[in-house]
Amino acid sequence: MPFPRIRKRRVLLFLSIMGPGIITASVDQDAGGIATYSLAGAHYGTSLLWSLFFITVSLAVIQEMGSRMGVVTGKGLAELIREAYGVRFTAAVMVVLVLANWANTAAEFAGVAAALEIFGVPRLLSVPAVAGLVAWLIIQGTYRRVERAFLLASAVYVVYVISGILARPAWGEVLRATVTPTFHVEAGYLTVLMALVGTTIAPWMQFYLQSSVVDKGIRIKEYPFARLDVFLGSIVAAVIAFFIIVACAATLYVHGVRIETAADAALALEPFAGRYATLLFAVGLFNASAFSAAIVPLSTAYAVCEALGWVTGVDRGLREAPGFFAIYLALVGSGAAAILWPGAPLIEIMVASQVLNGILLPAVLLLMLRLINDREVMGRHVNSPLFNLIAWSTAAVMIGLSLLLLVLTFRTFLGA
Repeated sequence: MPFPRIRKRRVLLFLSIMGPGIITASVDQDAGGIATYSLAGAHYGTSLLWSLFFITVSLAVIQEMGSRMGVVTGKGLAELIREAYGVRFTAAVMVVLVLANWANTAAEFAGVAAALEIFGVPRLLSVPAVAGLVAWLIIQGTYRRVERAFLLASAVYVVYVISGILARPAWGEVLRATVTPTFHVEAGYLTVLMALVGTTIAPWMQFYLQSSVVDKGIRIKEYPFARLDVFLGSIVAAVIAFFIIVACAATLYVHGVRIETAADAALALEPFAGRYATLLFAVGLFNASAFSAAIVPLSTAYAVCEALGWVTGVDRGLREAPGFFAIYLALVGSGAAAILWPGAPLIEIMVASQVLNGILLPAVLLLMLRLINDREVMGRHVNSPLFNLIAWSTAAVMIGLSLLLLVLTFRTFLGA
């Protein structure tokens, strides 16, 4: 019969297209993201679960626009910004992006160190080893091989689902909290809520997703599958966040345990959910941190080279794209070195990354919306009026929350 064969071809085509959306959404669950979800569950129980639906819709909307621009134009976001707004403006955006992503990379290596210290591995061994591994992966790999490695890393996030189940939550209460919005006008609650939103959509994600779509060579006729990849990735990200919050709510929150980092959460789980839950949580933290330590510098290399008009792409090789690989290796090496430096101000580095992300995100979202509604750039693939309404509303909320979180971060950092 023709229908099973057609269905099989469509499934195989989707599997060949799958990758950029799922990888980008999964890697968003980095050391900072896991810490944020852990804090939400440990300090506020299940009361913030309702927000995940709206956060997931926001993520899907923004990521879909980036993917569509990559497919239609065949160009990365930084290249489109340079062509539309000139080199000087693009250079200013790139300076902030590089600084933010360097701090983000250092924070990921801090997560690697914290996760493996739970297993007794000192950071003097773990950080250089992981830095060498992610550098080798990109230098020696092809795009297809690198993508497969990233998809495998995405699959490891299932450990958080298992940790959530091992925590034995009250599922009736979890379901009620998921479908019943609750809101508290309290500074700590609002800060965590804003952090949940802010950790979901980061500036580097928009550059990486669009560049990886271009690097993969997805064509317009294949775009429905690329869109499905983006939406599926957004759902996967929400499921991971859901189970991290549930695991910490069912154990740490009910026993009044306060935490500051994701590593604290992993260690604190053991008395309540058992050794396996702690080990799984630590494995997840290591995977997320190492995964992000590979992709954040990669997104930076894509963006900077596109902005400068240099050759980009994992498939190009060192000889053909020396600038691309030099930027990648410089970020990996310096980010790892910062964690090994005695007395390195790790908290200040993490705060700096959050501040710089908060400065950059509103500008990136506005640029994306301007570009995707430009018929000279997108032709007939501009946003529809309904989709524009959703996209601009999402951007407005994201910008407002990012700016408010930025103000609160400055006040906290300055001791106000």
